[in-house]
Amino acid sequence: MLNVGKLNEGFVLDHIKAGKSMDIYRYLNLDKLDCTVAIIKNAKSNKMGRKDIIKIESSLDVVNLDVLGFIDDSITVNVIKDGKIVEKKDLTTPTTLINILKCKNPRCITSIEQELDHIFVLSDPDNKIYRCRYCEEKFGSLDK
Repeated sequence: MLNVGKLNEGFVLDHIKAGKSMDIYRYLNLDKLDCTVAIIKNAKSNKMGRKDIIKIESSLDVVNLDVLGFIDDSITVNVIKDGKIVEKKDLTTPTTLINILKCKNPRCITSIEQELDHIFVLSDPDNKIYRCRYCEEKFGSLDK
């Protein structure tokens, strides 16, 4: 069995669907952080069968929780202080995503106005469908 060291200060992203940790790594820009990041893929889980876990040795303010809610709102965020869980944060599906997704429509105003924010609004909560605020271009969940 693989044993990954205990985290003294930071946070743990737990209950990530198996195989989704690299999506989270990219969307959260964890490669740009100057801290320790541990990714555990396909860990055994009684609840899920298999899951991914990400341990980050930094304060929680370095990540955008809307990104996590967009990817999977069932992820558990455990805040660690002095080696103990001091807080668990539940995620929700965000209603608006700003500069997380990029509109792929070449005729969208965001293609012309480079400094304009890319804003996507949740149009179908059941299927996690987002649409560009400017041109209505559709973006489905990462599972599809």
